[in-house]
Amino acid sequence: MKWLLLVIAGLLEMCWAVGLKYSQGFTKLMPSVFTIVGMIASFYFLSLALKSLPLGTAYAIWTGIGTVGTVILGIILFKEPVDMTRLIFIGFIVIGIIGLKLVSAH
Repeated sequence: MKWLLLVIAGLLEMCWAVGLKYSQGFTKLMPSVFTIVGMIASFYFLSLALKSLPLGTAYAIWTGIGTVGTVILGIILFKEPVDMTRLIFIGFIVIGIIGLKLVSAH
């Protein structure tokens, strides 16, 4: 359950990061509300996961999920550049997330 809570927190981080882009500096009401709600929900689920996961591991995985997902959504939604170097470094983040999960399996 703790890992599921952490994944939910990471997915919500992606949501609020994309919402932040759509809010245009908090000048658009609905995207701003979406962003703030996403932030609160993301921190809430992270706080639940932190009850039983090490802080460093949970934080790294949370930000890693958010980072990888936000890059993917940036490519899809905002036509951000896709190049091999960028994808390789995103792959390193994914490897790091998997590695942290494997060494924290208990």
